[in-house]
Amino acid sequence: MKTVGGQTVAVIGAGPMGLGAAYQLALDGHVPVVLEADDRIGGMAASFDFGGVQIERYYHFHCTADEDLFILLRELGLEEKLHWVATRMGYYFGGRVQPWGNPRALLAFRGLGPIDKLRYGMHVYLATRRQDCRALDKLEATRWIRRWVGRRAYEVLWRNLLELKFYQFAHELSAAWICARIRRVGRSRYGPFREKLGFLDGGSDVVLSAMSAEILRRGGQIRLSQPVSRVRIEDGAVAGVETGEGFSPFQKVISTVPMPYVPRIIPDLPAELLDSYRSLKNIAVVCVIAKLARSLTENFWLNVNDPQMDIPGLVEYSNLRPLDQHIVYVPFYMPGEHPKYRDPDSVFESKVKRYLKRINVTLRDQDILDIRVSRYRFAQPVCTPGFADRLPPINLPVRGLFVADTSFYYPEDRGISESVGLARKIARMAVG
Repeated sequence: MKTVGGQTVAVIGAGPMGLGAAYQLALDGHVPVVLEADDRIGGMAASFDFGGVQIERYYHFHCTADEDLFILLRELGLEEKLHWVATRMGYYFGGRVQPWGNPRALLAFRGLGPIDKLRYGMHVYLATRRQDCRALDKLEATRWIRRWVGRRAYEVLWRNLLELKFYQFAHELSAAWICARIRRVGRSRYGPFREKLGFLDGGSDVVLSAMSAEILRRGGQIRLSQPVSRVRIEDGAVAGVETGEGFSPFQKVISTVPMPYVPRIIPDLPAELLDSYRSLKNIAVVCVIAKLARSLTENFWLNVNDPQMDIPGLVEYSNLRPLDQHIVYVPFYMPGEHPKYRDPDSVFESKVKRYLKRINVTLRDQDILDIRVSRYRFAQPVCTPGFADRLPPINLPVRGLFVADTSFYYPEDRGISESVGLARKIARMAVG
């Protein structure tokens, strides 16, 4: 492939980060060739037809601090697609759904004493006010939380959330990562009692499809169902990539696939780099999506602490984005090696039906209209204390090779805005 003035760059992965890198390359006059193993764009933001409702396999929402997304929407002429909604949060504890997420709800919460509530409120307030959470990188999260909120508040409000998402890794998390999550949502408010979150008309597919169209319009390529089997390295430089269709020469390659895949597709990297990628841990997710005839609760986000439910929470997405049906996401997080990850879809479907009827006792079997299950093996990086120092460089000691995934905007959590923002920087780095 020949270009006039620009460079031809292979981009591995068509999730938000891969598309973001390809979009920036195309804007700058280069020719991106996106190679995606799936049959569609989007990665964890990919959409599917759920009985007439076009919806993402894994839920997404937007906060008022998502500046990189706002810039992208302006460039694509999609600003009017973004809408803000006053959402509610709840906490299922003590056999009831309780309001949550603001000072009034904290004061009324049944399960904590006055001192517990004061300590918890101060912790959230100070985390939200932090300008930068990276100073907490070396601290272990559960110790940091317990020191602030005390034993009782930790047991009631935090322990279940962490242990049912990270299992044996629950005590190996960086306080910086937890702080960044509190800070992001806490700052998406207008006043102390009102939370404001955003959604896109048509979901994430609207912005992903617009990026794809712009990539193609400017001469780039997006090759679906083409998993990369190997990035070939010769004489310390990228030579090209191998797929099921053969070898394609490239002098520049940007990989955006999850870090555990890197040793498989780039096995010729130095041993110490391969070891660093292998040492990064990830959590898998089995995400069950239920379509209901009526609303489950009035909340968008519902944290759960109940001994009869092995979930840290659920998301009633239709309480954010207006849809013709009521849609609830119920994610089961666990290490991919955990035996539960191998359970058939029917096991998770049965659990979700039981859990939904436990949360809303008026719900009946006939109110659950449809249910689907999706799995993603590397859904959430485990950000350990000192995580920033454990990440390999994006610009590797191989000429023309750049590697990153959602881990690399730590301490921020994974999100479309963060993925696109980092991707654009990597694209400029690659051709600079």
